[in-house]
Amino acid sequence: MLIDTHAHLSYPQLAQDQEAVIRRAVEAGVTRIVDVGTNATTSRSAVASAECHPEVFASAGFHPHDAESADERGLEDVRSCLNGPRVIAVGETGLDFFRDNAPHDLQESLFRQHIALAVEHNLPLIIHSRGAEDRVLDILQEKGAGAVGGVLHCFGGDAEQASRAVEIGFYLGFGGTLTFKKSTSLEVARSVPADRLLFETDCPYLAPVPFRGKRNEPAYVKNIAEFLAEASACSFDDLARQTTENAARLFNFEG
Repeated sequence: MLIDTHAHLSYPQLAQDQEAVIRRAVEAGVTRIVDVGTNATTSRSAVASAECHPEVFASAGFHPHDAESADERGLEDVRSCLNGPRVIAVGETGLDFFRDNAPHDLQESLFRQHIALAVEHNLPLIIHSRGAEDRVLDILQEKGAGAVGGVLHCFGGDAEQASRAVEIGFYLGFGGTLTFKKSTSLEVARSVPADRLLFETDCPYLAPVPFRGKRNEPAYVKNIAEFLAEASACSFDDLARQTTENAARLFNFEG
């Protein structure tokens, strides 16, 4: 039993054969998939996917790359999505100072608005952070976001930043980068308390070894879990059970 806590089923790379992608995930033991919205359009698509598939749940929000398109109408669309019974989180939101696709002040303003939405709807946050981990943590702490919690997905920070995230009430999500030879993600993942660890694919991107460079999909979350279990000399079954419990606790799928 595994949960892919971060997928983009509505992206064109996966939407063309979404039914087969979900079927392969179920066959691999993935019981839940979180289809993550990144703007008004993909948020609505994620909600539609969740309504059609019992294995799929949705989130709604604006990725920092899409900050400049997050106008009043778009934010109202996201707010409307959050009222859906199968919408279990706010996001993907956060900050990206690596690619700088939007001004930092605009990203931060939008991030704060998403935190407010999460508190208003009593939903956890799904957070993107790249090249901005300390600033993300500062804002989460400043806004008291630990009251709703959430996950820093595809976490790329160091062990000290991971520890700080846990202290303020957040989980850490790890995906295919764990398996990359030059990545530091494995070392950081090993430092995270077992009850704060989540698995994800971020598909269609970041496929794990041995699929690196190919299209990623939710079924491959099993490869990620197997890799960490072997690298940490722990039981795959125990790790799968623990991370599934963690995801269920955070997202309250059946609530």
